[in-house]
Amino acid sequence: MASATPLHPSVVTEDVTITGLLRRNARDFADRPALTSGIGPDATTWTWARLRAETAALAHGLAGLGLSRGERVLVAMSKRPEHWVADLAAVHLGALACTTYDTLSTEQLHFVARHSAATVVVLEGAEQLLRWQPVLADMDRLRAVVVVDPDAVPAGAGPCVTYAELIRELPDEDAFEELTDAATPDTPLTVVYTSGTTGDPKGVVLTHRNVVHESLMQDGLVAVPEHPRTVAYLPLAHIAERVLGIYMPICNAGHVTICDDPAQLPPTLQAVRPHAFFGVPRIWEKLAVGARARIAALPPEQAAVVAQAQDTAIEVYRLRSAGKAAPAELTLRCAQLDRAVLAPIRAAIGFDDCRRAFSGAAPIPTAVLEFLAGLGLCVYEVWGLSETTGAATVSTPEDFTLGAVGRPGPGVEVRTGADGELFVRGPVVCAGYLRADGGIDPATDADGWLPTGDVGVVDDRGLVSVTDRKKELIITAGGKNIAPTRLESLLRAHPLIGQAAAIGDRRRYVTALLVLDEEAVPAWARANGIEVADPDDPARHPAVRAAVAQAVADANAVLARVEQIKKHRLLPGPWTPETGELTPKLSLRRTAIAELHADAIESMYAED
Repeated sequence: MASATPLHPSVVTEDVTITGLLRRNARDFADRPALTSGIGPDATTWTWARLRAETAALAHGLAGLGLSRGERVLVAMSKRPEHWVADLAAVHLGALACTTYDTLSTEQLHFVARHSAATVVVLEGAEQLLRWQPVLADMDRLRAVVVVDPDAVPAGAGPCVTYAELIRELPDEDAFEELTDAATPDTPLTVVYTSGTTGDPKGVVLTHRNVVHESLMQDGLVAVPEHPRTVAYLPLAHIAERVLGIYMPICNAGHVTICDDPAQLPPTLQAVRPHAFFGVPRIWEKLAVGARARIAALPPEQAAVVAQAQDTAIEVYRLRSAGKAAPAELTLRCAQLDRAVLAPIRAAIGFDDCRRAFSGAAPIPTAVLEFLAGLGLCVYEVWGLSETTGAATVSTPEDFTLGAVGRPGPGVEVRTGADGELFVRGPVVCAGYLRADGGIDPATDADGWLPTGDVGVVDDRGLVSVTDRKKELIITAGGKNIAPTRLESLLRAHPLIGQAAAIGDRRRYVTALLVLDEEAVPAWARANGIEVADPDDPARHPAVRAAVAQAVADANAVLARVEQIKKHRLLPGPWTPETGELTPKLSLRRTAIAELHADAIESMYAED
């Protein structure tokens, strides 16, 4: 009997599910790589056949523990193949898998554990067991704790069972195929908890239809090769990584290289040379800093050639951003300079084969986008949130403009409300919010529109621009509405400034708290012939402080008078989720910043 011709991974019918696509991959692309952990000689690779086989084994083991349809599973684990297996095994049983951020406090873990009413928790090892111990004791419905590292399970550990024990017994193949077929496009697939910047986190319930549409939408808008190479480096609790690291590779039978250590991202990018890459603004800013350092180290004559190539590439990029065609002569010269000069620079940072480069989760300084475009690395902004399965709007090489976040994707609609709030409708909008009793509350109105909490506009080209979060607008004492993210983006455009927080709600004027990008300081100092005497506190150096003051002045030069930053304070850093100023998604926690740095803030208004 002849087998069916394997479908191109991007060719799927409408009524598909993640479980069905995983089966397709294990059948049609059995020996192709699915997951690679690490780089170099110690890297290990799982094929699609192995990934599904181990998923089947763990699903069988979890079913033996009593895990059933509709229940919730919490996963606290680093990025390793077993994380994918735990997630997909739960999905096959109809349970909702939810990865938790490893930066959550004990109080936050308690909230997620109580709210999710999880019956199974999957932990990696001793570190996770220690953090979760006070939480586990408080989980009324907890049936079992699965621990991946067998050496971490203490004797007499109660409901603890090892991962190896659960996958030891061979699964019933027919029963697993029945589980695969039981899912429908509208079956709930996963729960993603929001950051909780304005209150308790919400459990966003996503379906198979949500993630498949999102994945195919991105592949359709900006094409990548068959079986694309990607890098998973963000937490799997982050909506972007859940889509890009788990679901999209299942849809396009891609090859994911896992980078669990953020410090290893640069060498991982160089080794993998990804076809597609998504970065939060901080990642692109760091890549720009590294590229600047490489260029600054070139001999003067080579640097001059690079500068000419950059200027030409930026000229073409600006014309395209304005919706104009570049003259043929300019386009030809740009292509020639790109091949001879810019391509080797991109290759040195691992982006010589990147076909789709996106930025999202927060505004990115346009100066960073232009610098990267000057290297021939055009990064396009997308916009969305957990409730829209990630991107609802997408900028593409054919249709973008600086400062905008693209058009709504196929099947997606975006409109503005009377107060400027953006609303989204379409197949990427979530099923709703998880209730503590396991029910789902709708996230949309009766007509299917989701209020996003973001404020923005839609221009005459249909491109969406996001100006701020509705709840984060600064309203000065004089009643002026100011978008802090615009100010902060202008400030972060300077390579020395790693984080910026605009202050001014109910105040007479706007001020800012600034933190240095400590990784950028050494390269900046060398380029400017400055020796920083105290590397542990570069903010004390007069030249550094003067450069930061000039960055504030440069930002003020393009701001309306009421928006201008009257005073600023340069604070020790860095800001991280652990220090409290950032969410796990690296967004600003404005309330926490106001509390943690109250003295610095008040000092800027002390003379009022």
